Amino acid sequence: MVSLKDIAKECNVSPATVSKALNDQSDVSDETKTLVREVARKLGYFPNSSARALKTNRTYNIGVLYADEAQSGLTHDYFSYVLDSFKRGAESKGYDITFINGSKTRPGRMSYKDHCRYRGFDGALIACVDFYDPEVAELVNSGLPIVTIDHTFNGHSSILSDNVKGMRDLVTFILAKGHRKIAYIHGAKSAVTDARLSSFFKTLEEFDIHIPDEYIKEAPYRNTRIATQMTEELLSLKNPPTCILYPDDFSCYGGINAIKERGLSIPADISVAGYDGIRIGRHIEPKLTTLRQDTERIGMAAAQQLIDLIERPRTTIEEQIMVEGEVYAGKTVKNLNTRRQS
Repeated sequence: MVSLKDIAKECNVSPATVSKALNDQSDVSDETKTLVREVARKLGYFPNSSARALKTNRTYNIGVLYADEAQSGLTHDYFSYVLDSFKRGAESKGYDITFINGSKTRPGRMSYKDHCRYRGFDGALIACVDFYDPEVAELVNSGLPIVTIDHTFNGHSSILSDNVKGMRDLVTFILAKGHRKIAYIHGAKSAVTDARLSSFFKTLEEFDIHIPDEYIKEAPYRNTRIATQMTEELLSLKNPPTCILYPDDFSCYGGINAIKERGLSIPADISVAGYDGIRIGRHIEPKLTTLRQDTERIGMAAAQQLIDLIERPRTTIEEQIMVEGEVYAGKTVKNLNTRRQS
């Protein structure tokens, strides 16, 4: 194994100078840094992670707790893009990421907290889990630097997609198209669902619009089967809605299938809108109207906040960072105003 002494001998400098050059310290000239790095590369030198950990008291490894209850894994469109952005942000700062074992059926498994300690993680990102699980609470309160996605724990940092503004913007867009009979198939109980549902009702209330109870349905996120069932129930009403909102873009396509099976056309006969802004929705005709969440900013903000907590714990404020999305107009919401004017 190539050592610092080997590089120092080849460059005719001291091992201390080699160390400083490889760590980009300011008291070594750029010329010496270039020489040392070229020789290190030529000799096949790789820094020893264990030695680095002893020196810096860090492993430069971040744990990611991701346990999607829908069993969609990393094919979950929203979280896959968030985690990809987070990974790139962490790696740009010299950190690796490792997934924390989320399977509770694995024999001899450790708790989330114990797994983090066993791996020596410097910090952890928590996304898409049952945030009310006692093991999650144990990890959050373990003293390890923690950042959560779309859920807030008192006294801890979180990165939140602005679901209140997002839903308000989406509903306002649909109202501007002349719709007044708007149904909402919302997701299962969660902080995200509560925020969106409250914003949905509040926005309609501001426009003095009453929505009957039968227009409100529930379907788990990314569940096309139940979204299809709820859509059929809405279409069977004596006074059906003119527009249906779905908990996410993926489940929206379950509703679209139900609509097409009835021989109805979108948006001519009925309008639909999703939530998330998955890429495929912009490539299938008609292009899906949706609220596009800024997964790039969410992931990058999570990486920066967590690394700040790791490297500068005394000066980094635990805070909730809100990231806004934007309405993607698409072509699945009909403009009813032209019909009224005629």
